[in-house]
Amino acid sequence: MGIPIIIMFPFLLIATFKESWYPKFFVLARIWAKIILVGMGFRLVKTSDQEIEKGKSYMFVANHTSMTDIMLMLCATKNPFVFVGKKELAKIPIFGFFYKRTCILVDRSSPKSRLEVFERAQNRLRSGLSICIFPEGGVPKEEVFLDEFKNGAFRLAIDHQIPIVPMTFPDNKKRFPYKFGGYPGKMRVHVHHFIETKGLTLANREEIKSKARETILKRLQNDLNK
Repeated sequence: MGIPIIIMFPFLLIATFKESWYPKFFVLARIWAKIILVGMGFRLVKTSDQEIEKGKSYMFVANHTSMTDIMLMLCATKNPFVFVGKKELAKIPIFGFFYKRTCILVDRSSPKSRLEVFERAQNRLRSGLSICIFPEGGVPKEEVFLDEFKNGAFRLAIDHQIPIVPMTFPDNKKRFPYKFGGYPGKMRVHVHHFIETKGLTLANREEIKSKARETILKRLQNDLNK
């Protein structure tokens, strides 16, 4: 992770000087992510039920099992998006420097932090960007197949009437787990049919949250032994 960041450092740094330059940073981040995945011996295999439209804002959600989820999500779409993620990742040397300058960091133990995250995400959506949230709220314990989803991603999507794009990452947990035992190979990502939010209100939040989780869960179960 560190070597390509060091090589690309001047360009990455310049691209973070202005918030309006974020789409340029995103292009560089996608290059970084591809270098990491290929260098680790992973091969991206993407399938889609529906195509993501260029220039449109979305709420991207996926299951969360590995640090490689970040790189795979960057490779999965060309539409610039901003991650909402836990503040602890900002402590990672080099990576953390850019993470805290470009992502929306949340302290999940602080109600004030969660409110500030919501306001920052709204500002990014108003500027035409997309948002990516792993709705499990972090990597679940080893024995948890797919954790319950939190509300934030679905509330934001309804507030801004943008489509939710569920994605399934079936291989990341076995390819690069937090514990030892990972190995190279194909890394699949499946883009599901979008969940539209036009005309919906917060009263529909639980409904679309459950729909997104069931969609991802079903795909994970089907892909478990493939």
